[in-house]
Amino acid sequence: MSDQPPDPDRKPLPPAAQRALAEAEARRQAAAANAKDDAKPAPKEVQGPKGPEPTRYGDWERKGIASDF
Repeated sequence: MSDQPPDPDRKPLPPAAQRALAEAEARRQAAAANAKDDAKPAPKEVQGPKGPEPTRYGDWERKGIASDF
């Protein structure tokens, strides 16, 4: 969990909180292990929009006209 020594002014964590922290750490380690496997580039888009991505500014932009959605 934490590398820091326990602070004497803090209340001890309940068992449910300790389990949640341990589970979160396990998920972080699993995600880091999976990230190494997912290092290959994404496949090229087929039949997508020509030119720049139309949602690159957070709005849908087509032919110079931007619209929120």
